Amino acid sequence: MDENLTKLQKKINVKFKKIDYLKKAITHKSFDPINNYEKLEFLGDRILGFVISKKLIELYDKEKEGVLDKRLASLVNKDKCIEVAKQIGLDKFILVGNKKNKKFKVENKIISDSVEALIGAIYYDKGFDFTEKYILNTWKNFIKISDVTLIDAKTKLQEYSLKINKTLPTYKFISTSGPKHKPIFKIAVKIKDTKFHEGLGDSKKKAEQNAAKKLLKILNL
Repeated sequence: MDENLTKLQKKINVKFKKIDYLKKAITHKSFDPINNYEKLEFLGDRILGFVISKKLIELYDKEKEGVLDKRLASLVNKDKCIEVAKQIGLDKFILVGNKKNKKFKVENKIISDSVEALIGAIYYDKGFDFTEKYILNTWKNFIKISDVTLIDAKTKLQEYSLKINKTLPTYKFISTSGPKHKPIFKIAVKIKDTKFHEGLGDSKKKAEQNAAKKLLKILNL
């Protein structure tokens, strides 16, 4: 364990004064029901949102709150945290399962939560200024390449439908598949004079977004 934590510190380029913070940040409740990352993740999520929000206001001070909110959502979400985890090598060190369940799979949500827990751990060990610098350095490339328009697929399809047809798109729930802890939703969407086009996602919102993306592609928008 100590050897792995030493390797991880080199990977993330942070030397902890209290190594227990780092250990807790990579420990899922399936591995240790008591000393796990849940509270660190709760804290790290808020710190990450605050730091990125503050930076966006500095970079785009003339933009409206709604646009800033979309920028924030594009930078602080599960998928982005997974990218960060793989970028810094955190996903290879997460502790899951137990002696009776060695094959417990490290799911994407666990990887994402561990990134936020790591932020919480760094804050406790190093303070806010160090944590802010770490976040901005880790997220800097994502901030640079963030989409300027930031109009999501559902909004874009809605605006197009209202402009052309004066009606909103119609969404239809199709089915749910997969296990209860990891469902896959299928939802379809259409606008006037089109067929229904389906999208999949691990939440209803994502399924709607993917359905809207598919229809927008068909409409060449």
